[in-house]
Amino acid sequence: MLDLGLLIIRLVIGLTMAGHGAQKLFGWFGGHGIKGTGGFFESIGIKPGTTMAVLAGLSELIGGLLFAAGVLTPVAALLIVGTMLVAIVKVHGKSGFWVSEGGIEYNLILIAIAVGVALTGPGAYTLF
Repeated sequence: MLDLGLLIIRLVIGLTMAGHGAQKLFGWFGGHGIKGTGGFFESIGIKPGTTMAVLAGLSELIGGLLFAAGVLTPVAALLIVGTMLVAIVKVHGKSGFWVSEGGIEYNLILIAIAVGVALTGPGAYTLF
């Protein structure tokens, strides 16, 4: 049952992260695409905005897909954790804890899950 539990966690978190990456890169799922995300990044002091939007989008997309697949799980977790730490420092940290106030709650949960799975391993149900 442990392996099934890890698979469910990896799929939900990994595919959600990949979706966030697709929002940034392609404008899918209600996202703003590279140009819109780059403009937002510039407005909060992340420069060059477009380049950083591509890097953030790729980190979320690739990290999410690797995490979901259970492939290179520590690398996938590092990509997820990295983007979430930047989100905390640059956007959510000043708003406190609760996500309802724009805080770090969601980001912190994603970090905890990514690190937890990286430390325990992806389980038996992986692509490789």
